[in-house]
Amino acid sequence: MNIGLIGLGKMGLNLALNMLDHEYTVIAHDPGVDKKTKDTYPSIQYKESLKDVVQALTPPRVIWMMVPSGKITESVLNELNNELSEGDIVIDGGNSNYKDSMNHAERLKENGIEMLDVGTSGGQAGAREGACLMIGGQKSTFESVEPLFKAIAQKDGYAHMGKSGSGHYVKMIHNGIEYGMMQAIGEGFDVLKASPFDLDYQAISKVWANGSIIEGLLMDMVVSAFDKDETLSSIQGRVDDSGEGRWTIEEALDLNVSIPVITQALFSRFKSRDEDKFAERVIAAMRNEFGGHKVYKK
Repeated sequence: MNIGLIGLGKMGLNLALNMLDHEYTVIAHDPGVDKKTKDTYPSIQYKESLKDVVQALTPPRVIWMMVPSGKITESVLNELNNELSEGDIVIDGGNSNYKDSMNHAERLKENGIEMLDVGTSGGQAGAREGACLMIGGQKSTFESVEPLFKAIAQKDGYAHMGKSGSGHYVKMIHNGIEYGMMQAIGEGFDVLKASPFDLDYQAISKVWANGSIIEGLLMDMVVSAFDKDETLSSIQGRVDDSGEGRWTIEEALDLNVSIPVITQALFSRFKSRDEDKFAERVIAAMRNEFGGHKVYKK
């Protein structure tokens, strides 16, 4: 079976290699792909344009998008809507907002094009060796592509979530949970660092990653990070957010659901980017004014 793949970034490229391992022909386009990548992975059939990808596929076509959410996704979908035919299938494997995905599916449906929104988890290693896939869209469309999902996912690592938008909705909540888990792990190591003991963080993370209640993929990644830098002194403590955490919080507000852990995790990420720490300066100044507490001058 031929698969069109739009986007050969870190996730897209690994998905392509995963598909190739399962004897799918991958016909790909990414305007940013370099000669080194083409030379390193000659089994991928590279095309100069999205239109060339569409023309190289046999109807009914299946095209998997692995591009950033927002304007880029909109642009690719608009072009696909003009190039594809009735019965073709578009898979959005990125992190689009679920409301956008619902609108995208409706727009494509007007031309008889089906869409599946696929929340993709597991990181680069998962994309390469076995992803976790949360799939939304029409059930019959899902079933027609299910062999592909089964081939590239972990065992029991994929399922149909429901109607259009549900795949990205479930992935949004997944990422919100991830925010809270990562924050808890980071805070735990912060206490370890402040303790009176001379601790080996790499050894601790390795023990926790093998048989403890908090073992799992995130802890495996902590082990990997400490293997590379035993004190993480080479990186800054700045943590960005890609959108799903705040979308989860917005959804919880709309539904009147309390999610304090996820909310605080997002706010902690915001605070990590505050180089000036103005709030702390205000607090220090207040303490000095009312109690004569010490302030530290720059």
